[in-house]
Amino acid sequence: MQPDAVVETQIGALVDNVARVIYGKREVIELCVAGLLAQGHILIEDVPGIGKTTLAHGLAKSINCSFARIQFTSDLLPSDITGVSVLDSKSKDFQFRPGPIFSNVVLADEINRTPPKTQSALLEAMNERRVSIDNITYSLPRPFIVLATQNPVEYEGTYPLPESQLDRFSLRLRIGYPGKDDEVRILHRQEGTDPVEGLQPVLSADEVITLQDTVREIRVDDSLVDYVMAIVQETRQRDDIELGVSPRGTLSFYQTAQAYALVNGRDYVTPDDVKALAVAVLSHRIILKSQRAIGGTTTEAAEKVIYEILDSLRVPL
Repeated sequence: MQPDAVVETQIGALVDNVARVIYGKREVIELCVAGLLAQGHILIEDVPGIGKTTLAHGLAKSINCSFARIQFTSDLLPSDITGVSVLDSKSKDFQFRPGPIFSNVVLADEINRTPPKTQSALLEAMNERRVSIDNITYSLPRPFIVLATQNPVEYEGTYPLPESQLDRFSLRLRIGYPGKDDEVRILHRQEGTDPVEGLQPVLSADEVITLQDTVREIRVDDSLVDYVMAIVQETRQRDDIELGVSPRGTLSFYQTAQAYALVNGRDYVTPDDVKALAVAVLSHRIILKSQRAIGGTTTEAAEKVIYEILDSLRVPL
């Protein structure tokens, strides 16, 4: 059984629209859309100049939503993200001025370049989907997604995200360099206007919210629930893993698989959906014993372990 034709058309139009500005990276776009529909957040770990800002901005324009880019620096304050109360000289009352976090799509650029206190302000807002200022709580808009970036090869002057904060990201992705033909297309498009500025919305915010609600209706067979749990349990039992996937990670795995099935035009999850998402959803949620020993990040090693776990388990038919 397939999803409603309108739903399939909407998701296809969204992916196609973003693909107009991010060439040759359809799989990455589909994962981003799945993260959006699963109401998660995405960490993009890649080198500068690869198209991270273009991806976030293109996604925001495609769904006709507000977009904010926050450049994280060592002197960024929590109030620069969440907003601040300012005394109004006429009314003599404090008026709240919302920060950039009150946007539908937020690009947190180089999140590892700001101190932990400021990181925590963003990550708390991501998790709670609301902000408390002067004992008053303000809800963030729907839909709401944060795309955070960090440079995997430059560590000087950075503050690596602790495990508890990494766990708040549904997916960790890498865009990667474009192919030769796609890079030629990038060169040629510079002859005209910025392609992102020319993007027209293909969905409204309300339509995105409806799609997010539809994700909950995607069926997951009991055998696939057992498969998901087997993968998660293996991360908690292997000798080379010191810290396995948390229950929050398990829930994110389940919900993102539902969203990914919907993105691929189905109302049920398949084993291939689970396998396609495992590395992106789980690899940043485990800590290897070697990682503790050297005190650094070992992204490729963690991904390799997840692949080994997938290869070791029987896939349900």
